[in-house]
Amino acid sequence: MSTIEPENIAAKALYSERKINELTSLYEIARELSASDDLKNSLKKAAEILEERMGLLRGTISIMCHGNVDLQVQVAHGMSPSARKKGIYRVGEGITGQVAATGEPVIIPDINRDSRFLNRTKSRGDLREKNISFICVPIKLGHRTIGTLSVDRVSGSDASLEDDLNFIVILSSLIAHSVGRLQAAMSEKDSLVNENRTLRLALAEKYEIGNFIGRSGRMIEVFDMVARVSESNATVLLRGESGTGKSMVARAIHFNSARKDGAFVVVNCSALPETLIESELFGHERGAFTGAVNMKKGRFEMADNGTIFLDEIGELPHSVQVKLLTVIQEKEFQRVGGTRTIKTNVRIIAATNKNLEEAMKAGEFREDLYYRLNVFPIYLPPLRERRTDLVLLAEHFLAKYAEENHRKVNRISEPAIDCLMKYRWPGNIRELQNCIERAVLVSDENVIRIHHLPPHLQVMGAGDDEKRNIRSLAGAVANFEKELIVEALADTGGNQTRAAKLLDTSLRIINYKINKYGIDVEQFKRKKKRSGAR
Repeated sequence: MSTIEPENIAAKALYSERKINELTSLYEIARELSASDDLKNSLKKAAEILEERMGLLRGTISIMCHGNVDLQVQVAHGMSPSARKKGIYRVGEGITGQVAATGEPVIIPDINRDSRFLNRTKSRGDLREKNISFICVPIKLGHRTIGTLSVDRVSGSDASLEDDLNFIVILSSLIAHSVGRLQAAMSEKDSLVNENRTLRLALAEKYEIGNFIGRSGRMIEVFDMVARVSESNATVLLRGESGTGKSMVARAIHFNSARKDGAFVVVNCSALPETLIESELFGHERGAFTGAVNMKKGRFEMADNGTIFLDEIGELPHSVQVKLLTVIQEKEFQRVGGTRTIKTNVRIIAATNKNLEEAMKAGEFREDLYYRLNVFPIYLPPLRERRTDLVLLAEHFLAKYAEENHRKVNRISEPAIDCLMKYRWPGNIRELQNCIERAVLVSDENVIRIHHLPPHLQVMGAGDDEKRNIRSLAGAVANFEKELIVEALADTGGNQTRAAKLLDTSLRIINYKINKYGIDVEQFKRKKKRSGAR
């Protein structure tokens, strides 16, 4: 009966033990990768398993980034965060870069004797006192290399580097799809960061104070105050009727301030039910009330280091006014149902169309809160008090909606402008904006005329005779005819002969119609002289 040599028995035992460790390691790593949504944490645990079960040190995963020209260390067991930041390699640079470029694994028996080993992270200390082997394999999705997996092995162990390599290659296939998910997540994050940066730049450009439309004295005062307060952290109270542009001014203050890179959070206090507004502003803890199944951050928490815009502040319930006062004074709050105090660094901009002084007298608005908010008040005048800006605004909206809707409308007729100027605009800029958008959509030519405006504007802008004729066919035709003649006279500076040519009619008919409709030709001649003088 033959006997087995003792050396062979020991070798077979070591081999069996290694295979058991390999299988156990692969099983545990596969379980970690599939059980958690936190991919980075799962890969870190995989690197820990490599060290504990297989004796493979500093398990490191680097993935492609920056358009697949660089490799960045993402997971590295036993490596400090500062060392990981240094672990950036160009494709083809060093051992890691070579593996990424060729897609082939590399074994370095002794890193002290190979000049390709860069030791960029300096995580191994003084290499002269150590005898370390290094294995690096590609991580592939199909035929595409998306990263590398590398490990250290202290030389002198019983393990074979070839056996280690085979095991690491199998492991790299196992985690390839997981790393692919990480790479996709990083790519999406970079895309979102770039998109967010682009959006912020666009918003900052859009809300530059110089981009606001208005040349009236009232608006120049507003622009000056916005420019002054934007540089500070002062609380701002915007006053004015609905539709005067308070939200636009609030955004301008934010995007022209030192907080422009922070969040700009809008809260419409009148749109939220009284039972929910405290939770919306300050958040709530899980179980704070029926339906609070999860913890929720409030708007103040979201706006930390940025700006919160409290629109329609006059509608804020009395109970919430007390808590808001505390936030303004103490710069801290507690979530609904919570006991932990949360510090906040938020600039407050409030707006209202309500008479807060009357609300204080009626007991509807706290006096102490009013004085806390009224640090830097800005009053936005209604459109009827800045009529010199009306045509500028109308032409701005005309260009905007013509471009958005791919229409070739490029001007507003003189009679239509007169109609706009006679109207009182109770809805202010918002109403004018809606009116011009509608006119652009209904116009079937390159000009907006009176009949393109909403009916109530046509009535307000018409004379007594025109008002009576608006609903009759003959009256509508007469009004349209008059508008065409006025337009032609405006274009020709009151020259009736040229106006007749523009309208493809005779001078006699033009003179007859001018007298019939009572058109003042001299006004167009005066406008031309004033225009020439400028």
